[in-house]
Amino acid sequence: MTTPTITSLAPLLDRLFNEAEAASGATLAAIADVSDADRARMLRSKTAYRDLYGRLKDAPLAVSRETGTLLYMLARSSHARTIVEFGTSFGISTLHLAAALRDNGGGRLITSEFEPSKAARARDNLSAGGVIDLVEIREGDALKTLSTDLPDTIDLVLLDGAKALYSDILDLLEGHLRPGAIIVADNADDSPDYLARVRAPGSGYMSTAFAEDVELSMRID
Repeated sequence: MTTPTITSLAPLLDRLFNEAEAASGATLAAIADVSDADRARMLRSKTAYRDLYGRLKDAPLAVSRETGTLLYMLARSSHARTIVEFGTSFGISTLHLAAALRDNGGGRLITSEFEPSKAARARDNLSAGGVIDLVEIREGDALKTLSTDLPDTIDLVLLDGAKALYSDILDLLEGHLRPGAIIVADNADDSPDYLARVRAPGSGYMSTAFAEDVELSMRID
């Protein structure tokens, strides 16, 4: 019996999660002088979010272990072949998604990362995991990098970049989403406009909160 790719990646993922957890103190210190109110404002502002993320350019900003497992299970069970990710960071979520593609028989994962140093770290991690051949990392502003050369149909989307841009990124991808396509939005509570959009009656989506910090949506038309 062939070993699932996600099982083979377990030691690498465990190391990366441990490193992310160890860096949490430094991450909090980088924004210690920003009040909770200002942090919320910066997360939701389309002009101020760069100031916040600039402070966190060296932080892993990883999905949780549970969310990583969820991503693999969703991509695997839906037989996803085309995936788009907004917000690569160090590539932990990307590894889970690429593992599902490998176990589904192959496919294409397009991921966008603003910080070149993070894109480089992600590329190294994906290479170490043996899944870099499935992944295209697009460096720069996702509003530009995800505006062209998309697959005709997209099976799954992960939104985990600047929360203020979730609706804008969805605008870019929406015309490519197949009926039944899955959208996972991490920390979606920091994107109230996005939540209002996908939860609205007649929006074309079914959507529900999942666990503590994930919004799980499905394209229905």
